[in-house]
Amino acid sequence: MTVPEWIVTDPDVLGGKPCVRGTRISVPFILELFASGASRSDILNGYPQLSEEGLAAALRYAAETLDHDVIWNLKIPA
Repeated sequence: MTVPEWIVTDPDVLGGKPCVRGTRISVPFILELFASGASRSDILNGYPQLSEEGLAAALRYAAETLDHDVIWNLKIPA
């Protein structure tokens, strides 16, 4: 499966945050778990409804999304 098949958004689920299909586990939540020191196996063991493929798709989605961000350095006068 590709990222669009695994990652879904629905305004009625978690306010439209991108989630792994079939779960209420959001991509930002997965990133927070990694940032707090969790390993892949920690996450998969802690959330059995999440598959290895879903976890990989969430990481690919995050990387692709961040790769297309545009950062503007704006100077706003006081």
